[in-house]
Amino acid sequence: MSVRSGGRGFILRAACVIAGSALVLTGCTTNTEDNAPKVAKVQVAKVDSIAAELPSDIKQSGKLVVGVNVPYQPNEYKDPTTGQIVGFDVDLMNAVASVLGVTADYKEADFEKIIPSIEAGTFNLGMSSFTDNVERQKTVDFVDYFSAGTQWAEQKGKPVDPNNACGKKVAVQRTTIQDNDEVPAKSKACTDAGKPAIQKVPFDDQSAAATALVLGQVDAFSADSPVTAYAVKQNKDKIEAAGPLFESAPYGWPVKKGSPLAPVLQEAVQHLMDSGDYRKICENWGVQEGALTKSVINGAKA
Repeated sequence: MSVRSGGRGFILRAACVIAGSALVLTGCTTNTEDNAPKVAKVQVAKVDSIAAELPSDIKQSGKLVVGVNVPYQPNEYKDPTTGQIVGFDVDLMNAVASVLGVTADYKEADFEKIIPSIEAGTFNLGMSSFTDNVERQKTVDFVDYFSAGTQWAEQKGKPVDPNNACGKKVAVQRTTIQDNDEVPAKSKACTDAGKPAIQKVPFDDQSAAATALVLGQVDAFSADSPVTAYAVKQNKDKIEAAGPLFESAPYGWPVKKGSPLAPVLQEAVQHLMDSGDYRKICENWGVQEGALTKSVINGAKA
């Protein structure tokens, strides 16, 4: 489950040399904003029957005002050349907007301020890799569009078992659930069994963790599944997924509680799922493992 399930308080940064971290990195992966890939765009047509269901204020304005916090590669981050917000989430939201015959107007905000701004009516919805959970459902409704979990990565040809990594060096991003809960719990299981602890190696950003693995300075890293999938895609000659995805939970777009916008967004993304365009967008970003076939509202049960 993403750290965003509890509110994301960190910022991802492109990094080649990280001073003051547990390791000093002297190389670079391609998992940085400076080396952002050029991803093919999926062209989507307006669907009049769905667009007609939009709330009148959005229909009249011709835009969806979307609160977003960047960077969180590959889901949402800034293209280093154009400065525009890009990513998997962005391509999917743009496709939804096309179905609805409007444009997505992205407004940057601190992550923790997005939901309050939705409640206040400043934003129509949020798009920042929010994990749908029952606690947040008390405040907003979620239109679920993706399944994310935790996924480890390892160096090619050097297998690591996430459930038996005793004595291994494992990189994580600071303040994530992998840093605070998942890896420490696995390490405790090791020491309780009389085995060496996992050597957790924390970094301020996920790019640095990926670089450490590429350079062989750690044995593995643990991160949100789309983040790991992206790192593997960008460095496929050096690293690979280690073990299956686990502890899955839905990502959702938050909207005001009881808003008529929720079922319209759900219908639009379901249309993209049924047409195959949603799958293409996932594959373009290398995150198809978390693709859904059905969108629901408030699908989380925990």
